[in-house]
This record gives sequence, structure tokens and C-alpha cells, in this order.
Amino acid sequence: MEAFYKTHKYLVDHVKSPVRRMLMDEVDWTHRLIAIKGSRGVGKTTFILQYAKEHFGTDRNCLYVNFNNFYFTEHTLVDFAEEFCAQGGKTLLLDQTFKYENWSKELRECYDRFPELHIVFSGSSVMRLIEDNEDLKDIVSSYNLRGFSFREFLNLLTGNNFPAYNFNEILQNHVQIAQEICKDVKPLEHFETYLHHGYYPFFLEDRNFSENLLKTMNMMLEVDILLIKQIELKYLSKIRKLLYLLMNSTPGAPNVSQLSKDIETSRATIMNYIKYLKDARLLNTLYSEGDEYPKKPNQVYVHNTNLMYAVNPGNVDIQAARKTFFYNALHAQHKVNVCKFNLDFCIDHQYHFKCSNKSENGKSYSKALYAVDEIEVGNKNVIPLWLFGFLY
Repeated sequence: MEAFYKTHKYLVDHVKSPVRRMLMDEVDWTHRLIAIKGSRGVGKTTFILQYAKEHFGTDRNCLYVNFNNFYFTEHTLVDFAEEFCAQGGKTLLLDQTFKYENWSKELRECYDRFPELHIVFSGSSVMRLIEDNEDLKDIVSSYNLRGFSFREFLNLLTGNNFPAYNFNEILQNHVQIAQEICKDVKPLEHFETYLHHGYYPFFLEDRNFSENLLKTMNMMLEVDILLIKQIELKYLSKIRKLLYLLMNSTPGAPNVSQLSKDIETSRATIMNYIKYLKDARLLNTLYSEGDEYPKKPNQVYVHNTNLMYAVNPGNVDIQAARKTFFYNALHAQHKVNVCKFNLDFCIDHQYHFKCSNKSENGKSYSKALYAVDEIEVGNKNVIPLWLFGFLY
């Protein structure tokens, strides 16, 4: 136990979180079992260590534990939690939870046996906690940690502290909001950089970003999909090929019949693989209103623009990048569907958007809203595209 406390102290003393994530204030930390989910590379470990630093410091009431530790090959989580509670411990922070074989059953047992114990655990975006986890679905409070928003990226680079705005605030007051922001910074000077390498916090590390991201993507396939979904290793090459084919044709309608021939597997398996790639935050799927999985999506998108530049350096279509940025910014908090008015997106069943550059807007459906690149401040129904990066 002392070795864990020493590790905890070192990690908390040395954690560096250059941007305070908005999720820190959205989590209800009074819940006894909290899951922080997110795709690989978005900063889940840093997030929970920052929580420990803010709320506990190196107080022994709180302890960070990583299941990479070989200690748990011979010791159970329940026994460890019992010893921790016996020593007065109150809050366990569990990282890499999916690497522990019986994680959901033992989290449930800890919850039932130790009523004074709070547990915060990190998990892959692929893990299903609410929908079909019989052990945890009625007791866990789950939150999703996303990559850096453009707002967070801009605050980090410029030293500002711009607040987030909700969707309605941007629709109603976008001119005033953009003018206020542009007094302190020129967002367009940083927007293209964000599209290239601003979503994943590890761009701050002294390593080649694209190579690091490609490595992370392969880890998503090998661990977050194969291991968690219990898919045999021999199918990895098929999933990798499918991802590459889709990323080279997005955004667009997937030809499932052709993909099944290319991958040499069934149409049903292709649809399952697309779902897994979406859960891993490598792809996004866009449906017509009322449709959802397991129906074929109308369009497939890359999850975020950084992935596009990593896989196809020097060959990214800027219009595809604009749409991908907009979809990624909106989809977590809003319903995003195909727009029936020959535009790009329908948001929350009522707002119809087209993504364009400054020379293209104003030429479609009269009630359309335009998310326009290459402008700092908009007017009326023309909203700067970059401003949707301030939603969180």
C-alpha cells in the first residue's frame, strides 16, 4: 500500500494540466461511482490526477491506482479497497480499468460493501456502461472527456481565458461574441493549426505529433476495439483496411457491398466494424432524422480533423475538414442529422446548416444558417465556423 501512496504523491506533485478542462466543473463529484470515459489520447489520466490535486493534494484519503501495476495479477480490487478503507481512505482513482479482468463485477461489489468509499475510474470510449452493463448501469455516473476544443487550444496558445458559449448563445449573439474575442486574439491565425494538431493534448509533447497520433490510432484498434470487444487478432488487418478505405472517402455514403468485397467479410460485419470504429472515436456516422444503427448511415465522417491530417498528410480536402470540424463540435451535446434541404446538417431537428468559405454563403435554402470559414465576424445568418469551437 505504501508503494501506491508514494506513486500517488509523485504523480500529483508533477501533474501538469495547462488548460483546466470544462468537464471538471460539470461532474457531480458527490456520486459514489463515477466513470470518466474518452478516446485514447484525450487526457483522461491527467484529468483524474488534476482532480486529485485540486480536491485532495497528497492527502492520504485519496489514492490513484493504475491497473497496469502487476500487483493486481495476484490481488483483487475488492481486497485492495477493503484495506484502503480500513486505513481511512475515502476516494479511489482507478486508471486503465478495462485491463482488470473482473472490473465491473468488483466495482459493483466495492460499491455495495463500502458505503463510505467514492470511486472515480477512467474508461475507454468503447466500454458500454449505461446501455448493457448489468453490474453498473443503475449505479454509475458516466461522463465523456473530449479532446481540446478550439477554445481550449486558443486559451493555451494565447494565455487568454475565453469562456465557453452554448449553442443558443452563439446563434443569437454571434456577432457580439466574435467581436469581443477578436479584440484580444485573431482566431483565424490559429484555426488551421488546430485543425491539423490541436485536438489531442499530446501535441504539447516533444515528439512528432503525426507519428504519435498514428501510434495512438493503432492502439485504439488493437486495445480499445480488439481487446475490449474480444475480437480475434487475425481480424485486425481487416478493421485497419476498412478504416483506411473509409477515411479516404469521407465524408460520404459508405458502399457497404463494395466494402464487404474489399475486406472479404459480410455486410453485417462491416456494419459492426463501423460501429466499433465510431465507439472508439475514430469515425462519426450521420443519419437521416429517425434513423440510427443498425441501419446503414447516410454518411461517414472522420471523428476529428487531426486524424484526417495524420492519415493523409498533404491531401486533406479543406471542405471536408470544415464539415468534420463542425460535426465534431456539435455532436456530443446536440442531435446532428442529414439535412433534407440539400445543405450539410440539421441540428436538433430545426436548424439547417451549410459549411462553406466566405465566397460560397448565401446561395442556398433561404432559412439556412451558414458556418463560414475565413471570416472573423459574421452577420445575421452567417456565423464564423471557428466560433463553434467555443461550445465547450
